[in-house]
Amino acid sequence: MMVYLNTKNTGSFLKKYFVFIIRFLLLYTVFQILSGTVLTAFYTPDFSAKTGSLSQEVVFGEPSSIPLLISLLIATTAYFLAQKVLKAAQ
Repeated sequence: MMVYLNTKNTGSFLKKYFVFIIRFLLLYTVFQILSGTVLTAFYTPDFSAKTGSLSQEVVFGEPSSIPLLISLLIATTAYFLAQKVLKAAQ
């Protein structure tokens, strides 16, 4: 059994997918920046738990791309499922 792809529709499909992913990444980045800003603005350190001198060094932790990769996987799945539903509705 051979499957033939219509290159015109496939190209359009991939173009729409890449536009979707770029928009998703931009929204994800804006959300992360706004979330960090709000969390920083409302953060109150607990000075009562500290004994001794306060450190002058700020430690942010280890950077991780796992949440971004999981979000991209979810967005890709949602996009393809939406495309299937739209195709089935036509």
